[in-house]
Amino acid sequence: MLPSDRPEIEAAAVIIEAEVDGLHVMQQPFAQPAACTTRFVAHDLAHVTTVAAEPISMFDGAGSGVAVNDLDNDGDIDIVLANLAGLNTILWNQGELRFTQETLSHGNSRGVTTVDVDADGWFDIVFTTPPGSISYWRNLAGDSAGSYFEQKTLTGVREPAYSMNWADFDADGDLDLVTGSYDAALEKMLGSSFMLSNGAGIFFYENQTRVNQNRAEQLPYFVADRLAERANALALLTTDLNVDGRIDLLAGNDFVLYDQAWYQSENGWVAAEIFVQTTHSTMSFDVGDIDNDGSVELFATDMQPYADDVNTKAAWQPMLEMMTLGTVPDDPQIMENVFQVRNVENRFENRAAAVGVDATGWSWSAKFGDLDNDGFLDIYVVNGMISNELFRHLPNSELVEENQALRNVRVRDSGSNRRFDPALTWGLNGKRSGRGMSMADFDNDGDLDIVVNNLLSAAQLFENQLCGGSSLEIDLLWPASQNRRAIGAQLFVQTDEGRYMRTVQAASGYLSGDAARIHFGFPSGTLIQQIEIRWPDGVQSIIRNIASNQLVRITR
Repeated sequence: MLPSDRPEIEAAAVIIEAEVDGLHVMQQPFAQPAACTTRFVAHDLAHVTTVAAEPISMFDGAGSGVAVNDLDNDGDIDIVLANLAGLNTILWNQGELRFTQETLSHGNSRGVTTVDVDADGWFDIVFTTPPGSISYWRNLAGDSAGSYFEQKTLTGVREPAYSMNWADFDADGDLDLVTGSYDAALEKMLGSSFMLSNGAGIFFYENQTRVNQNRAEQLPYFVADRLAERANALALLTTDLNVDGRIDLLAGNDFVLYDQAWYQSENGWVAAEIFVQTTHSTMSFDVGDIDNDGSVELFATDMQPYADDVNTKAAWQPMLEMMTLGTVPDDPQIMENVFQVRNVENRFENRAAAVGVDATGWSWSAKFGDLDNDGFLDIYVVNGMISNELFRHLPNSELVEENQALRNVRVRDSGSNRRFDPALTWGLNGKRSGRGMSMADFDNDGDLDIVVNNLLSAAQLFENQLCGGSSLEIDLLWPASQNRRAIGAQLFVQTDEGRYMRTVQAASGYLSGDAARIHFGFPSGTLIQQIEIRWPDGVQSIIRNIASNQLVRITR
């Protein structure tokens, strides 16, 4: 049945196109929801991330990521799943949650992003690998070459990379790359050759793309700048940390290595000390405005059990004793999640316990998204670990945990203060040892679905069949720029219920790429007053007379 409080969706799908202040605006109503069941429905996907050998080592137990975007420009968001021992997979979205599987000719991959590297209007695929090399696959759909992807070189990108992210950091109109190595794994894999290579750390690769005039082909070309000599970077976040209009960089490190932050300035990168407290082993980063006050909060995951029953304590205790050896008094790192809120001194303070997100298990990818279309960002976290070194006392050396769905709710009698409560009825408590995770509207019905890359089990798509609310999705296209999908743009939607903010970003969470199509949820009956776009080059655009429950594609 259809949601009774979303009658607008039942109207005929009439596409409206118009020119607004030099922008081409297309409005397309969402498809009718397949069902309203008040929960998510899990679907198995044709992909299993496997490992080369068992028992599974700690580093193989870290699994691989997932990325989502419309690779063939047909209006449906596709899925790319990285693999360790097996082949990487593309799931081509045929509509109505039907996917066609394509296994790529390679695997051995960790992280994955889908960005338009060569600015030809088609999303390319970029993987990181356990040895640390970058694997770039150019989308040839626009070339009629008979094959969608061809492996190419990112000239100048040479150093080991476990995590990566993309943004136009230097505001010159093209996408730059940042990477972080995972030294602990590389030392075990490569031994003395890695120790002597002097290639670890955090690298900023400035995009200085050259154009081959003979073939009219854009050849990616990057120049490296080493920001840190050491890293165990499981997560890299690109966001404006000091609210000066520039995109900054945050590296989340595993083990005892502190997280690192850099501001962008007129003179280049400046190291910054902005946190009072951080996670001990940072697994994931995301940012979002949870109370719609215009200021973003930052969520980082770590390892801390979400339950305190006897069985949970017995499963965790040997690992906790091992991990806490060597800790020092007054260490700013804590072995639990942190939820960072900016203070008046433009630093961040941890309020995870106060908002109910300090302990979510052995947590990997965690992201914000308005899952119930009520106007407030919720959180989803995927959990579990398989490791012979850490959990040999458990069957199959596996810590089995439920993923955590956390609903954003108002604190009773506190005005606008928010916290997160477990959404136990949403059906999102899978326990297949999830690693990478991303959110997108895969069936074009106006709500966020979730895809999870599990380890040793089939990947899953959680179809959103929650009832209620309305929504809007925005796709930005900027053909005149080398940053054609406007990565880094800020979007503001002003409504009679309040003002909502999102940022277009290439990646977040753990090793996982984000959709360029941005989702906003609202309470039912919300009236949209205007959309404001702050493009990456600083230009601002305002669009009015937009209705809810539709996709709005804006071309500059």
